[in-house]
Amino acid sequence: MGQITDTSRARNEQSIRAAMDRLLKGEVPANGRCDLKTLAAEAGVTRTGFYAKKDRDGSIRPGPYQHLADQFNRRLQALHEADDIPDPRDAQIDRLKAANKALQDRIAEQSTTIEDLTDFKKRALSQLAAQHEEINQLRRRSGQPSLRALPPRRPETVIGTCG
Repeated sequence: MGQITDTSRARNEQSIRAAMDRLLKGEVPANGRCDLKTLAAEAGVTRTGFYAKKDRDGSIRPGPYQHLADQFNRRLQALHEADDIPDPRDAQIDRLKAANKALQDRIAEQSTTIEDLTDFKKRALSQLAAQHEEINQLRRRSGQPSLRALPPRRPETVIGTCG
């Protein structure tokens, strides 16, 4: 593989820095993200230049643009820590995660409320059943019949209209 010239390297670094600034400002292409792959594509360089290389003797040497990749990652991390996310998809993911967390909290709260209301209903029904049984026992002790006759039904009166 051939070496790149100093002018070519300087031109590539300038292109990478320009693409880095665009991406970090939020000018992410429709088919890309705010990452090294898109940075390389936008700058017109190969992505492998951002990573360390392993020589045949086992030694590791930095990639020609690895320092720019590190700078890009640091700046991107700083933006994330400041809650300024340049990639709209990442921002949407963060918003959806927050909404999901809020919904999970609401579900947990509603589940607790439902459990409390179910317990209350069981206690109320149990108390009503106990009170009903107590009323029936009192009626049996008093000797009064539990059923009594209702008075006869009166005929309904029809209300006329004035016309």
